[in-house]
Amino acid sequence: MEKRKMKPEQALMRLESLCACSEQSTWELRQKLIKWGIDDAVSGKIMEQLVKTKFVDDCRFAHAYCRDKFRFSRWGKVKITNGLVQKRISKEYINDALTEIDEQEYEQTLLELLRLKAKTIEDVCSYEGKTRLFRFGVSRGFEPSMVVKLINGGRIWASEH
Repeated sequence: MEKRKMKPEQALMRLESLCACSEQSTWELRQKLIKWGIDDAVSGKIMEQLVKTKFVDDCRFAHAYCRDKFRFSRWGKVKITNGLVQKRISKEYINDALTEIDEQEYEQTLLELLRLKAKTIEDVCSYEGKTRLFRFGVSRGFEPSMVVKLINGGRIWASEH
C-alpha cells in the first residue's frame, strides 16, 4: 500500500504547531517536509512562510540550543558546536550563541563535573585516574586545555569555598 503524501496546507500547520512548542532549525523542518513527501518547490514556499512569520529562526535556535545544552545537559562548547553543525547552523550563529555562556560559570560547571567523576575513581591521583578524568571532561565537550588545567591545578581536590 502506497503512503499518501501530506497536503502542503497540512504540512504548514503541523510545522507551525511544532515550532510553537519548541525551537526548530530550518534543516530539521526541511527534513520533515522531505519525509512527508512535499516536493522541493512547495517545500521552499513553506519554509519562506515559516521564516516570514518568525516561526523559525536559526539564530534564535542556536541561542536556545546552546543555552539548554549547557544549563541542562551540562555540555561543553565543543559538543554544543558539533551538535549545531550537525543541524546545519552557520558558524556565525554558532559563535554568536556561544558568547552567551559566562566563562566563570563554564569553568565552574566543568569543575563540578570533574569533582563528581573523581569520587567514582579509585586512585584519582594516578596517571590512569587522571587519564580517566581527562577523557570524561573531553567527552562532555569541554576543551582539552581547560580540562588539563583543572586536573593539574589541583582545584578538583580543594575544598569548596
